[in-house]
Amino acid sequence: MLLSALPSSLSASAQTASGTGSRASGTSSSSTQALSAEDEAALRKLQARDREVRQHEQAHLAASGGLATSGARFSYQRGPDGVDYAIGGEVSIDTAPGRTPEETLQRARQVRAAALAPAQPSGQDLAVAAQAARMALDAQTELAQGTRDSTPAASERSTDGQRSAEAALAMYASTTQNAPSRITDSYA
Repeated sequence: MLLSALPSSLSASAQTASGTGSRASGTSSSSTQALSAEDEAALRKLQARDREVRQHEQAHLAASGGLATSGARFSYQRGPDGVDYAIGGEVSIDTAPGRTPEETLQRARQVRAAALAPAQPSGQDLAVAAQAARMALDAQTELAQGTRDSTPAASERSTDGQRSAEAALAMYASTTQNAPSRITDSYA
């Protein structure tokens, strides 16, 4: 849902802040009675969007396994009731490789899990997941090369599926080389 489809009376500038912001847990019937039908509809959309954004970012945090470098940060839009509602958010995730290929592989799996945790991952979530998959593939390759060095026959075991996956990830990685190290969901 794009917020640009909301009535122009809600085109107040969005604010970015950390934490929960000045969001009311509910609206009283007296404050919604003073709103026009158009404003009430816009308010319901903002409230639904706020719930969706907060659940989405919470899913990233819950799956981050300690790799989150900060709590969720939200972008807010002021509703017709004067309350700020979250319309976008981000969670910063540490995507640095580990000290060893094994640690890098574990970190990559955790980053991918965090990126894909929400029910509906955003485009940025998918890009971070692809970056993590590439990091995992690089770590697996490094581990396999270490194994190949110790057993010469192992170098012959590469499968067609692995080569196809490597080619596909290499193509995707070339389009997302400069992907940021955070999961950002912008809905504005």
